[in-house]
Amino acid sequence: MPDFHSKGLWIRYVTSVYWSITTLTTVGYGDYHAENIREMIFNIFYMFFNLGLTAYLIGNMTNLVVHGTSRTRKYRDTIQAATSFALRNQLPPRLQDQMISHLSLKFRTDSEGLQQQETLDALPKAIRSSISQYLFLNLVQNIYLFQGVSNDLIFQLVSEMKAEYFPPREDVILQNEAPTDFYILVSGSVELVEVPNGAEHGAEQVVGVAKSGEVIGEIGVLCYRPQLFTVRTRSLCQLLRMNRTAFLSIVQSNVGDGTIIMNNLIQLLKEQTDGVMVGVLKEIESMLARGRLDLPITLCFAVTRGDDHLLHQLLKRNLDPNESDQDGRTALHIAASKGNEQCVKLLLEYGADPNARDSEGKVPLWEAVYAKHDTVVQLLVKGGAELSSGDTSLYACTAVEQNNIELLKQILKHVIDVNRPSKDGNIPLHRAVCDGNVEMVELLLRHGADIDKQDSNGWTPRALAEQQGHEEIQNIFRSVIAPRKYTSNGRMTPTLLGRFSSDPSMQKVIREDAEQQPSKVLPQRRKVSFHNSLFGVISSSHPRRETDHLLSRGLAATGGPSYPQAHHNPLVRVTISCPEKGNTAGKLVILPGSMKELLQLGAKKFDMMPTKVLTIEGAEVDEVELIRDGDHLVLASDDWIPDDTQIGGKN
Repeated sequence: MPDFHSKGLWIRYVTSVYWSITTLTTVGYGDYHAENIREMIFNIFYMFFNLGLTAYLIGNMTNLVVHGTSRTRKYRDTIQAATSFALRNQLPPRLQDQMISHLSLKFRTDSEGLQQQETLDALPKAIRSSISQYLFLNLVQNIYLFQGVSNDLIFQLVSEMKAEYFPPREDVILQNEAPTDFYILVSGSVELVEVPNGAEHGAEQVVGVAKSGEVIGEIGVLCYRPQLFTVRTRSLCQLLRMNRTAFLSIVQSNVGDGTIIMNNLIQLLKEQTDGVMVGVLKEIESMLARGRLDLPITLCFAVTRGDDHLLHQLLKRNLDPNESDQDGRTALHIAASKGNEQCVKLLLEYGADPNARDSEGKVPLWEAVYAKHDTVVQLLVKGGAELSSGDTSLYACTAVEQNNIELLKQILKHVIDVNRPSKDGNIPLHRAVCDGNVEMVELLLRHGADIDKQDSNGWTPRALAEQQGHEEIQNIFRSVIAPRKYTSNGRMTPTLLGRFSSDPSMQKVIREDAEQQPSKVLPQRRKVSFHNSLFGVISSSHPRRETDHLLSRGLAATGGPSYPQAHHNPLVRVTISCPEKGNTAGKLVILPGSMKELLQLGAKKFDMMPTKVLTIEGAEVDEVELIRDGDHLVLASDDWIPDDTQIGGKN
């Protein structure tokens, strides 16, 4: 522009900016000329800045393009290498397709972020384990192989499993290959293919299908034998791979769980009708008998199966004959309960303790007596077994609770202490009296049962019989000569009664020395019967009012047990009647601590289920606090309609 200086200010300004931007966006010097030293210096730095900015922009754009195409280049190179390898070795088309499919799936999962194992490997072990448990714990717990094992084993196994993806029509396991891994299907399905020995590829036969939540390859791993079938995917599958070495290492530290796993496998094989599985079952049983399995086999496992030959093999390998499971039960406990005479003989010959106690205090002799295995009982007795080595009170109480007089007689044939209290402080006579079982009471008395033996709450069998109104048992007790305790003033010491923790609270009167001693709030004990529950009544405890809790104070004068004192709740005596059942005269009782307990008391007294409490004038009572000493209460059901002679006729 030769006449640049003659142009207007706006035109000159735009022209200058244009040439400046042109110079900035080019690598060369451009058309921006310096006319003095200062402009030259400025242009020098300006051109350096231009050069650096251009290099930065071009370099970043180049990196973006190269990074975007590097995966494609790597994929092409890998596929090309695999194709060249297949052609060079003249692999069959089926194997070529499997190679290409697997490589394609690998790159696909990488690009979509599904290759989780690489992500997990970059994390600490604790985080990896937590993620694996969150993703796969529920799945692994439902696998048949791990039913009944401990949670510790499940957690350890899940932490060691590796998640992998397989494309459709790819072989995961090959028939007759070494058993290095087994798999759990997370998603997808696979088919089990059998290839007869010496047959061509076309002779393959599909013998089964496995779906999500099932396990494959476990038979080969557990029995260390070649894989039975070729496992081929039918669709895109995600599988959890468990290495055999890692699996056995975990199971070795959980011996009891190894036994459970083996039992689960054998049980599954027994349910199969396929000829191959039947043959595998026979082979496994043969290996068990020879002790050739890598899984830790315990004596309890052999006894549970009733396999005395396997038991003998294990004992000859110096296994501890007194090893126990998590419940403290030894192999001798199990053999005695099953009545397996040969196993009992072997265990005794190899030094098993005939008086070993489990966590519940049971000994092998009790297991045999309870199961009525008389021959085993004789073997154990000859081997030095004694019923008194265990919790004899538990045995006798069990017989009483089950109303099994024959079992009680068998127990009493052995020298046991019938006055030995159980964990809850009861002796068998307590339970027999509660059930009103006269025959058992007489049997226990003939063997020295103490009718004045107190339980942990202060109840004696004599007091129970009186409180529950068992006239026949009371007559039997009266015929028993028992020493009586007397106080210093010559009066007989009253029996102070506590209660079972499972019974509803009920106050009871102390008839003697009532004027001289403070009133005692004594709960009433309820009858129990074995026939109302499984192996004894487990009654619900009912909350009492806060002022009725046991305070555990000793009675120094009489040496009796601790009982609550009613300083804030004096005894309230009321008369209850049930005109609906024909009872209008009523019965004098101590008022319980709640309306619910009052209704329960009425149900026991009148053999009906009352639902409401009325005054003699017909007013319904909703709160126990409204009832006063000396009141007459009427118990009735919702369906009862009173007449004038039943309500309102008494003051």
